[in-house]
Amino acid sequence: MSSGKKCKHCGSSEIEVDPARGDAVCTNCGSVLEDSIIVADIEFQETAHGGASVIGQFVSAESKGGASGFGRAFNSGIGQESREVTLRRARDGITALCQQLRLNQQCIDIACNFFKLALMRHLTIGRPSALTQAACVYMMCRTEGTAHLLIDISDALQICCYQLGRTYFKLSKTLCINIPPTESLYTTPISHYGT
Repeated sequence: MSSGKKCKHCGSSEIEVDPARGDAVCTNCGSVLEDSIIVADIEFQETAHGGASVIGQFVSAESKGGASGFGRAFNSGIGQESREVTLRRARDGITALCQQLRLNQQCIDIACNFFKLALMRHLTIGRPSALTQAACVYMMCRTEGTAHLLIDISDALQICCYQLGRTYFKLSKTLCINIPPTESLYTTPISHYGT
């Protein structure tokens, strides 16, 4: 198929553009003129159940050298990876919780990074999202040394403190997060209290 372009090596106008391979090749001299062409056309195919599905592959915003999406005007949720939607919803939940606890933007970012790590390791599967988000916020509180307790987060979200504690321990252990110990009556030496 001729595309109307000219080969920069031999001057031939016999250029074959193959969208399936994503390249343009001169049929006269064999030079590859373009490769990794991203096709902007959207094609659909009929599924076995009579529905329609898009032909091709979505390129996420985090992949290198690819398209970042279909634009803001595209229907919400369509054309976005499930992972991106999950991360956006988690950020919204973590932000709301951190605002309740009066934590700053840096704390929100750290908790979101913990959630991202948990998502990459498939630790979010089978758990309520609010529980995983809360555990990530508590991990951030422990690593950053804020004055928030597990019960504070449990009360803010009205979730079971024991479930939150189990989720927190599972995530921190699996992600190998170095959690500093907390000061308590049981860990502080008696001489510290001046008996």
